[in-house]
Amino acid sequence: MIDENKNNQPLDLSYLREMSGDSADFMIEMLDVFQKQTPIYIDDLEKAIDARNWKATSECAHKMKPTFFYVGRVDVRDHMQEIETNARELKDIENIPNSFNEVKEFVSILYQQLADAKTELESQL
Repeated sequence: MIDENKNNQPLDLSYLREMSGDSADFMIEMLDVFQKQTPIYIDDLEKAIDARNWKATSECAHKMKPTFFYVGRVDVRDHMQEIETNARELKDIENIPNSFNEVKEFVSILYQQLADAKTELESQL
């Protein structure tokens, strides 16, 4: 389940900070990549779910999972893990579309969080 309380907080970029050696330039680049890739991943996942292709659904969710961890949204990573597991095990598949819709609605909030984080990082340059 996506933690709505985290939607109003700054992203926890500690993992990216550690991975980048605290390089604001590198972190900005990673946020840009994330923002460009996410719509593609969301579209692929939506197509797989609409087609009721649970193998592809599981694979897409698996691919997306770590990206949410990188930007400090462990709650969304865990939500994607649930979609992945349910699709792979053909468990509770009737709820996968609803779980996906939560992610799809969340993405606009995430983009704002990414923009805020990027602005903060740019001020450090």
